[in-house]
Amino acid sequence: MHTDEELVQLFIETQRNSYFEELYERYSDKVYRKCLSLIKDPAKAEDFTHDIFLKLILKLGTYKENARFSTWLYSITYNYCMDQLRITKKRGEVYSDESVEVSDETDLNTIFDQNDIEARRLMSAMDQMSTEEKSLLMMKYLDDLSIREIAEIFKITESAAKMRLLRSREKLRIKYLETIVFLGLLFAKLFELLKMVR
Repeated sequence: MHTDEELVQLFIETQRNSYFEELYERYSDKVYRKCLSLIKDPAKAEDFTHDIFLKLILKLGTYKENARFSTWLYSITYNYCMDQLRITKKRGEVYSDESVEVSDETDLNTIFDQNDIEARRLMSAMDQMSTEEKSLLMMKYLDDLSIREIAEIFKITESAAKMRLLRSREKLRIKYLETIVFLGLLFAKLFELLKMVR
């Protein structure tokens, strides 16, 4: 079994399809799922996955091993999907983080207390967030990327990445609490209606 980096090197040196096919086997499903999480359209996600791997063949020669191959591929995937979204609609929210400093001691790994969050309510809250905010949270808490890797993908400083992550986390908490309050009010209203019918 070759590492990802070895497969890249072997493909560059020999141009043998078998090395690229192995990379494709390892990552096509992950790239598809990333595209789907960003654009919510299975057919487009499939098309984007093919486009990204075509792009990858052309870009493999530029890969430098100062980042993991998976992080580099995630960066290509994210940027491609965002470019496609920009073509079809205006970008939602723009951040200005340059003047904000975040302490290195800030613990971003305690974003969710598993006992406090139910999956459905969490997904409902996530659906109300921008693509960039969802991507940040997924990169950090589902894909387990470091702040440095996230900063590289977004082409921003580590401090800016940390600040965006904090803002996204706070927004998710607010949306999650709004979802709980809304559902509580809805159930109370339904309960009142049922009492009136009886």
